[in-house]
Amino acid sequence: MKSVDLNCDLGESFGAYTDLLAVDTKVLPYISSANIACGFHAGDPLVMQKTVRVALSSGVSLGAHPGLPDLAGFGRRNMSISPEEAESYIIYQVGALQAFAFAEGASLRHVKPHGALYNMAAKDLKLAEGICRGISRLCKNGNELVLVGLYGSQLIEAAKKVGIPYACEVFADRAYNDDGSLVSRSLPNAVIHNEEEAVSRSVRMVRDGIVTSVSGKEIPVQADTICVHGDNPSAIAFVQKIRAALASENIEISHL
Repeated sequence: MKSVDLNCDLGESFGAYTDLLAVDTKVLPYISSANIACGFHAGDPLVMQKTVRVALSSGVSLGAHPGLPDLAGFGRRNMSISPEEAESYIIYQVGALQAFAFAEGASLRHVKPHGALYNMAAKDLKLAEGICRGISRLCKNGNELVLVGLYGSQLIEAAKKVGIPYACEVFADRAYNDDGSLVSRSLPNAVIHNEEEAVSRSVRMVRDGIVTSVSGKEIPVQADTICVHGDNPSAIAFVQKIRAALASENIEISHL
């Protein structure tokens, strides 16, 4: 039986802004891995702790979702940072979430950069290497962390070069360019809201290893894990229907 991980970005509330906490709880029964915000682009200590606890109670694998230090822009605005800064940002944020996981008797399984940091590193090998070095330095005492990155991107190349495990990610709710990169959120139709389209794309990416770009070109992908964004208003319906559609194709959902 073919299997795939189904992940969602969670824990992206902070302070008085707690609207997404209810969404997180409803999404968790349908996914296998949670990417939890670590305080830079979203999240705070209380939200991190609550999200770790509710994810564990749902039997979901824990992952860190570190981003750029940009709460106002939700980590989706490009910043000029060095590979050394990226390495430190990863250690700082993932280390914080590791502490909350350890406090609950658990551990992290993966690291998935967020937003602009993810997209910048997808095209910048040196920046991607900084991220992977940070992850590598946290892989101690048997605590192996998997880098989650866009298929065909420099993040995957950097993981190979640094020598850490990786998983190739595809997106249910994002449009693709012809080169396999994600369409910028500043452009129309970058985010997919149609349930039928998100479901059919997800099944095809896993079953056939193909996604259709915005220009109509069929491009190859490797789907080790499928992402649905937790801040997408359709997130709950997406994960429910994607899981059901994959099951109908005899594709099992299993964590990384």
